[in-house]
Amino acid sequence: MPTPCRIVFVLYPRITQLDFTGPYEVLARMPGAEVVLASKEGGALTSEMGLTFANLTRLADVESCDLIMVPGGPGQTEAMLDPAFMAEVKRLGESARYVTSVCTGSLILAAAGLLKGKRAGCHWAYRELLAAFGATPDDARVVRDGNCFTGGGVTAGIDIALTIVAALAGEKIAKTIQLSLEYAPAPPFNCGRPETADAETVASVKALFAQFASQRREAIAQIGGAL
Repeated sequence: MPTPCRIVFVLYPRITQLDFTGPYEVLARMPGAEVVLASKEGGALTSEMGLTFANLTRLADVESCDLIMVPGGPGQTEAMLDPAFMAEVKRLGESARYVTSVCTGSLILAAAGLLKGKRAGCHWAYRELLAAFGATPDDARVVRDGNCFTGGGVTAGIDIALTIVAALAGEKIAKTIQLSLEYAPAPPFNCGRPETADAETVASVKALFAQFASQRREAIAQIGGAL
C-alpha cells in the first residue's frame, strides 16, 4: 500500500493560480496523497487573475500535515503581514516532514522562520529578499535543502512537484506522472529566465515588477527583516 501523505496547500487571496494548480496536478496524483486546500478564512478566495477557488478548509482546522506547500502571487505581501495567517503557516510548517513552496511562496516560509540557514529559491525578481530572513538565495529552478523544496517562479512549480514526488515515492512514479501529463516543455521563445532573455525584455519585466518589489521590501521591513 502507498504510504499516506497529507499535503496542505496554503492559499490566500491573489495567489498566482498556476503556482498552485501546476504542483496540485502533480502532487494529487502521487500514490497515497491526501490533498487539503486551506486558507485563513476557509470558503472561497479569488486568485490574481480572477479565478475563484471554493470550499476551502480553514487553516486553523487543519491539525497537521506531512507536507506544506505555499504558492506565490501578488497577495503574498499582504499574507506575510497577517500575523494570524503567518502563525498558522509556522504551526503547520514546524511539524511537517516537508516544507515546500513555489515562486514567492518561499518568502512566506522564510518569514515564518522555516528557511533559516537553508538554501532557497524564489522568482528571480525577488530572490535576494530571502536573505532578510536568514535564508541563502539560490538561483536554481528547483532547490532542495534537506526537507525544504523551493524554486523559481510560476511554471517551476511543476518541476518542483515532480522532484518532490521522486523523493517521496520514487523516480518511476514521478516519470509516470510526468508522461501522463505530457509535460514536455518546448517554449516558443528562449526568454524564460533573465540570463537568456534579451535586455529589452528583461528591462520591461523589471519595470512591470518594480512596484511589487518595493511593496515586498516595505513589508519585510515592517516585520523586522534586516535588509
